Amino acid sequence: MFALAWTNPTQYYCGKYEALNAQAKELVNLADEKGAVYWRAAGMWAQGLFLHQTGSASEAVQKFNSGLAAWRSTGANLFRPTQLSWLAAAHAELGQFNDAWRCLGDATTEIETTKERWYEAEINRIAGEVALRSPEPDATRATAYFERALAVARAQQAKSWELRAAMSLARLWRSQGMRDEARDLLAPIYDWFTEGFDTPDLKEARRCLTSWAPDEQLSFAVPTTLRTSAAG
Repeated sequence: MFALAWTNPTQYYCGKYEALNAQAKELVNLADEKGAVYWRAAGMWAQGLFLHQTGSASEAVQKFNSGLAAWRSTGANLFRPTQLSWLAAAHAELGQFNDAWRCLGDATTEIETTKERWYEAEINRIAGEVALRSPEPDATRATAYFERALAVARAQQAKSWELRAAMSLARLWRSQGMRDEARDLLAPIYDWFTEGFDTPDLKEARRCLTSWAPDEQLSFAVPTTLRTSAAG
């Protein structure tokens, strides 16, 4: 159960959603067999990620809420900020912005209470995306969240989170006509990676940089032979 739970996020961030779903089902079934509520909750969260990623945000919200209730019933505090941010993203997908902001506020409170900061950059990035998706998009608020996400990721030397935050901010800048600034922000971070070019984040970064490139030769390059392991 431990092995299944801890490799589920790897499957998710590598874009291997069918493998994620298969492992989540296996984890839930095994947890039911053993009467392990904690691990069953972990499996339900992975199922929620799969549902959200494959276009079933409403079912994802239900799965996330059930998983969160099961998790809380064990007295566990670990990963609650992460879980709440995933739930917030699913609520936003459904246009339930009050619920999304409530979850993000709870996630921030959890961070300050427990000092669990490993997902802090992503929580701020998600908040920025929610600010842009809201009925009255707030680019200023989104920028502040994205910049906070970048600052946290850089302080933690967390390049994967830095890449995600940079992509969100760069896309916003590009929409505001700041193509050069967007490219100059994202390109150095993309260039840092030496593997994982088949993962969704690096594919998206490559697509963005290609579409924003000036007429002259691109200032970044992908290695001739792409390695298939996940980005660090």
